[in-house]
Amino acid sequence: MIEDEEFESFAKEMRGVKPLNTKKKVDLSKAKVAQPSLILRRQMAITLKETAAGNPLTEEIIDLVHPLDIIEYRTDGVAHGVYRNLKRGMYPLDARLDLHQKKMHQARTEVFQFIQDCQKYDIRSAIILHGKGELGEPKAFLKSCVNTWLKQIPEVLAFHSAQKKHGSVGALYVLIKKSDKKKLENKLVFSKGRVDSN
Repeated sequence: MIEDEEFESFAKEMRGVKPLNTKKKVDLSKAKVAQPSLILRRQMAITLKETAAGNPLTEEIIDLVHPLDIIEYRTDGVAHGVYRNLKRGMYPLDARLDLHQKKMHQARTEVFQFIQDCQKYDIRSAIILHGKGELGEPKAFLKSCVNTWLKQIPEVLAFHSAQKKHGSVGALYVLIKKSDKKKLENKLVFSKGRVDSN
């Protein structure tokens, strides 16, 4: 039979061949891209250290948004007209923070300090460029972080995704509270000329 002849021919050719001695092993090489949960756990360790240093912004729970989502936020005290003007980009942008290519830890520090500095120097409206995050993993991670962090800063009254000319959904307009110094100045200006009726 042909099959028997082929087998005998194969066995003849393989005479003297010994199997290679290899050790059984498991591939322990790590994936090149860290899993999102691992990234978050690493950042949580940094957060605990930084929170003690005065930065209250979380890195533990970040609400993920889509790269093309419009993000918005307004506290109760902000008038509808003021918020509408913010959305339309009608206020002068007196300060700018660019977070492109920043790591989460660095961005967290910079966002917190930026808002503190804006209030200190009486800057009421500013822009933060966070990017869309379409190529990163997880998607829109830094955008999601900024969206979460700004809601945790009491000095932030409102924010909204920017107009196309300022970066569209890759940037945010931010409205910041007046500093205590500016509030006092305004109070003095408006109280001039008033006569106490008593």
